[in-house]
Amino acid sequence: MKQADLVISKWILVFVISAVLCVVGAMGIGFTLPLLNNALTVLKGIPYLYWVLVLSGFMGLSYSFYRIYRLLILPLRANTLDVHDTLLRHQQSNGIRVVAIGGGTGLPSSLRAMKKNTTNITAIVTVADDGGSSGKLREELGVLPPGDLRNNIVALANDDSTLAKLFQYRFTTGSLSGHSFGNLFISVLSTVTENGLEGALIETGRILNIRGRVLPSTLEDVNLRADIQLPGKSRTIQILGESAIGDAGGKIHRLELVPSSAKAYHESVEAILEAELIVLGPGSLYTSILPNLLVSGIANALRATTAFIVYVCNIATQPGETDGYTVAEHVMAIEQHVGRGVFSAVLANDKTPPPVENVITDYVKPVPANHQILQRYEIFYRDLTDDKRPWRHDPTKLSIALMDIYSALQSS
Repeated sequence: MKQADLVISKWILVFVISAVLCVVGAMGIGFTLPLLNNALTVLKGIPYLYWVLVLSGFMGLSYSFYRIYRLLILPLRANTLDVHDTLLRHQQSNGIRVVAIGGGTGLPSSLRAMKKNTTNITAIVTVADDGGSSGKLREELGVLPPGDLRNNIVALANDDSTLAKLFQYRFTTGSLSGHSFGNLFISVLSTVTENGLEGALIETGRILNIRGRVLPSTLEDVNLRADIQLPGKSRTIQILGESAIGDAGGKIHRLELVPSSAKAYHESVEAILEAELIVLGPGSLYTSILPNLLVSGIANALRATTAFIVYVCNIATQPGETDGYTVAEHVMAIEQHVGRGVFSAVLANDKTPPPVENVITDYVKPVPANHQILQRYEIFYRDLTDDKRPWRHDPTKLSIALMDIYSALQSS
């Protein structure tokens, strides 16, 4: 029996028992009344047991009805979910407060992992994307890039939802070729809602009935600029734009946000400060993770929060960004750009499956023995690989690993 069934069954049983108590007490009072001579002897003549039964039963009926209403009727009035799913979500609303930070295709893995345990999830997403559909909409409509926001909203939705599939649909012909329906929807909604992108994200979340919320790291129009050393060259050049940085194919020496003064979205900062568990990544180090941390206010909030913060390192290196990187070099790159103290633990993969479908994966290697970061961070290794696409994180494995680490911390 599912946990949701047990909870509702318990309160239904309390309701039935309370009703029986009321009936027994009322019957006792009914049998006693005809034996009394006048109204003055009513209260004295009726045994206290009957009054206790009626009063206890009434209180039990009232409270159990309230609990059943809260668990079943109230959630169902707000949506049309399957009953079991509705009950489970209502219970998960009391789960741990989780913040996941990143973007691209990596962060959705964290969200799919954590939504198995709680609906108190806040995804904080980069808005520095300038390529593909997002880049076109950003240039033509003047909106913040919706692509990463859309991907993470869908990750928090029901995996079998038709609406979620619709939001991921990408047009392949005509003037809309290359655009996804979700990108267009969010962009248009942000221009017609009173609160712009903030309102659009709230409404989109409601429509898809997501388990949590998705926020931008900043509401300002930002870009990325990197100092890159191209192959065979001794000097570095500056490249502007997230997509151009990824396509350059060189070694990234320095990344910065333009403008560097871009302020963090206040709700994102509040979510970090109120969180119990914060997950950085997984995702592209230079184009998904660092763009969030470089926003003014985000790194300081991470240092100020009491939450347990874990950085989830990528399983595979990323061509053009992290070629040849070990886990240690990922961590050192973050320290180089935002300093130390933004996380206290690292979760990394330790399995290297054989090639799948002739795809050769360059797996991120473990932290070298005696490396300096071993003195500053707890390093946890787990098998995190997806069976079909081993270069990506398996949400179930990631969920188990994160909750095991968090539970161990809580019990220590």
